[in-house]
Amino acid sequence: MLSAAILVVAAAAVEPEVPPTEALWVPPIVHATGLFVVMRTTEAVLWPNPFAESPREWPRRWGEAFGKAPLFDTSRRAFEWDGDRWTINVLGHGLLGSELHLRARTCGASVVEALLFTTAASAAWEYVFEGNGVRPSALDLVYTPLAGLVLGEARFWAFRAVAGSSKTTRSVVRAIVDPLGQLERLASKC
Repeated sequence: MLSAAILVVAAAAVEPEVPPTEALWVPPIVHATGLFVVMRTTEAVLWPNPFAESPREWPRRWGEAFGKAPLFDTSRRAFEWDGDRWTINVLGHGLLGSELHLRARTCGASVVEALLFTTAASAAWEYVFEGNGVRPSALDLVYTPLAGLVLGEARFWAFRAVAGSSKTTRSVVRAIVDPLGQLERLASKC
């Protein structure tokens, strides 16, 4: 409860009415990098094998990541084609794509630019951050940006819809729709 109150107060202090007219790329790139570092560290804690293996294994793993086709096993259940559970693929990658897309949009990117940013960031996640543990997933490479487009754009429109509302309403809705962004706006313009 206290964290929610802090978020709303912080949001009220830094409310942009509308996104910048020209896309700003540093905040979304820093945001994505921060998310990826936290996610990769969490993977190493939750699933030490293969994500916490010795760095001596990394060149071999990256060789497989870049040298073989992404994983896609049609004999598995839908949305588990890469060997991950359905919840990780559908919910986890959907939310990741949404977060990446929304950050680009709130920083002035068009829908197409945000989709391209999310696609590039998803590829960076699969090949660079996870590639030293597992081969990239074809499902994740396609699904993350597409789910990000749908969910991220819905969040963006909710963010924009409250622009004419009272400052309190804007702060509360935006803290719910974009909690990480509200905190980040303390340090950036978008």
